[in-house]
Amino acid sequence: MIFSIPRSYIFVPGNRPDRFDKACQAGADVTIIDLEDAVPYAEKAVARAAIIAWLTADKSVLIRINSADSVWFHDDLALCRLPGVAGVVLPKAEHVDDIAMVADAGAQMILPLIESAQGFWNVHAIAHAPGVQRLLFGSIDFQLDLGIEGDNEELLYFRSQLVLVSRIAGLAAPVDGVSTAIDAPESVEADTVRARRLGFGAKLCIHPKQIAPIHAGFLPNPEELAWAQRVLEAAALADGAAVALDGKMIDRPVILKAEKILNASAT
Repeated sequence: MIFSIPRSYIFVPGNRPDRFDKACQAGADVTIIDLEDAVPYAEKAVARAAIIAWLTADKSVLIRINSADSVWFHDDLALCRLPGVAGVVLPKAEHVDDIAMVADAGAQMILPLIESAQGFWNVHAIAHAPGVQRLLFGSIDFQLDLGIEGDNEELLYFRSQLVLVSRIAGLAAPVDGVSTAIDAPESVEADTVRARRLGFGAKLCIHPKQIAPIHAGFLPNPEELAWAQRVLEAAALADGAAVALDGKMIDRPVILKAEKILNASAT
């Protein structure tokens, strides 16, 4: 099942069909079968055939095809309209024409991976291209392309721009890149909290162990919940009159933020 607004996307290598069902049952909101980075060059055709053999109408997965500048791209496009393929992840998305080719191949929805300087430069046009549902941030490849060292404040500008562009284009909040830590749930959750605070709505993951801390990171913490509850209680008692809480005025935006926090805790 593809959730209406997923929080977690898990990759599974396209050359490991024995893991496809396990990945779908791991607890992530969305499974991405990967034909790109996870598959060696010599196994691209075999992996594509394995995906085709596994797909059925009752499946619902995304396929990360190979990039538009690769020799495998046009063969991968044959997967776009197959039963069970809910959408396509396009890596190294850089040009609107690349998006158009995927859309013309029959993809139900397209999720471009912004992971290069060129892709970021064209992200406004990419976000508005027909078929695009959500932007994904390929933060590791992005760092490599721009020669950036570090994943925190070094990428703050770029992450914030993806959030802004997504909002302007009317897309769902963007998806942050993977955390490389597998056996450090506190690190994955911290990365997710950072993404949420910046306005991201989901995160990519590479291992089932990362799913729980990602989901936890997108939930309000106890302090946020307590604050939201106090705001709504104070607003209710004021019955429309101006009121302050902890020395700060409670107005409509504050009330809406409190409501959003409490609604998020119920999902």
